[in-house]
Amino acid sequence: MGSDRDWRLHGVRVVHGDELDPNTPQTPGMSRMAAITAARAGADKLWAGTVDIEPAATTGAHHHGPVESIIYVAAGRARMRWGERLEFVAEAGPGDFIFVPPFVPHQESNASPDEPLSCVLVRSGQDPVVVNLELPDVEPKPEHVRWVDDIHGRD
Repeated sequence: MGSDRDWRLHGVRVVHGDELDPNTPQTPGMSRMAAITAARAGADKLWAGTVDIEPAATTGAHHHGPVESIIYVAAGRARMRWGERLEFVAEAGPGDFIFVPPFVPHQESNASPDEPLSCVLVRSGQDPVVVNLELPDVEPKPEHVRWVDDIHGRD
């Protein structure tokens, strides 16, 4: 395949678990670590890393601007609240994926009182946008939302 591209330098990159970078914007209550970035792996459309939340901890409310986020729950139980008043809530466990659209105010919690929550985070852009929010009128009893599509139906 006579390519002029140097695939050794511009091919697959492996970032090992002990090489993650903590120098990324943080939200109170969580610890983000960058893995795949432009600087570390040459990515220009995606950002990926990990996020850990201590048992029973809740993050501050925030959003990620125009960036889409996908969270994969590796271990533990995640509780997500979202909306202008964090008026909606859903939970996810190991093996579940969570999609967070652009500009959606949200807050992550570790739903377990004694186990850490560990997730893999992928975003649709390289800009490390984290807008921490002060929400004055948070809903005390959020509405539980269960995602259901036309194929899977209801339990």
